[in-house]
Amino acid sequence: MKTIFLNKRLEKVPGSVATIGVFDGVHLGHQLVISKVLEQARQRGLVSTVITFDRSPREVLDPLFRPQLLTTLEEKSDIIASLGVDQLVVLPFTREMASLSAWDFMQQVLSDQLHVKVLFTGYDNRFGHDRTEGFDDYVRYGEQLGMQVLRGDVELMDGGSLAVSSSEIRRLLADEGRVELMPRYLTRRYVLKGRVMPGEHIGHKIGYPTANLEPVSTGKLIPAAGVYAVWAMLEGEQSPRAAMMNIGMRPTFDGHRQTLEVNILGFDGDLYGQTVEVTFVERLRDERKFDSPEALAAQLEQDRDRVNEILGL
Repeated sequence: MKTIFLNKRLEKVPGSVATIGVFDGVHLGHQLVISKVLEQARQRGLVSTVITFDRSPREVLDPLFRPQLLTTLEEKSDIIASLGVDQLVVLPFTREMASLSAWDFMQQVLSDQLHVKVLFTGYDNRFGHDRTEGFDDYVRYGEQLGMQVLRGDVELMDGGSLAVSSSEIRRLLADEGRVELMPRYLTRRYVLKGRVMPGEHIGHKIGYPTANLEPVSTGKLIPAAGVYAVWAMLEGEQSPRAAMMNIGMRPTFDGHRQTLEVNILGFDGDLYGQTVEVTFVERLRDERKFDSPEALAAQLEQDRDRVNEILGL
């Protein structure tokens, strides 16, 4: 897949069938629209294109906004490439771009620069500085620009009662820790990368040494507090290791800040400075305060057995 950053000088761009959006998570609904782009591109002999942004538009429009991303730009690019898309266009989202009307954006960016011949929009996708225009307006503008505008279908979740959306997936992860649902809605498990930092060695003292992780991307969403069954991929290794992860405040030890601690089963090596990729499988329980370190250790032994069962070990 070819990646084009629009803030750089463009080479000649071929005519394409395209879709545009933030595509955070590249979830099932996004994939449905992208599949239609691929189908139309094959039928028309055009290039398939996904157009996205270098950051969440809300980061530019609201200085106080702090994103909770399901995918970093690098992760998003890898997933889109795996779907068979020909090219990814990354737009630098600025206040100048945000001020463009839907007509100006379609004319100046989609038509003049990117030569889009067919544009698929999501079922509820809107663009332009005031976002008051809708699909019928885009169709009319497209006719004037020689661009056919089509709309993608709605992909439903929860038994057909709710549309698949990045915001609903974020809620499931951040509020409920429903990581086991991610293969259904993201079509893959949720992943978080962290760098191993020095800790207080509390885990060692109770027989469960942990790697204390600092997320590589500060904007990546962290699932709800609790204990999870996970796979941990270490640097230089080809196969993941079974692990359990605690996200929370360590209330048994009167912690005052959130920590991400991974206990890699059967491993007690030095990982300081390494990056660990954590793949979430299932949430075991809430984090809670125990009467003593010994009581916590007893619970962790039960958690370990449950992790072995969940991971099929």
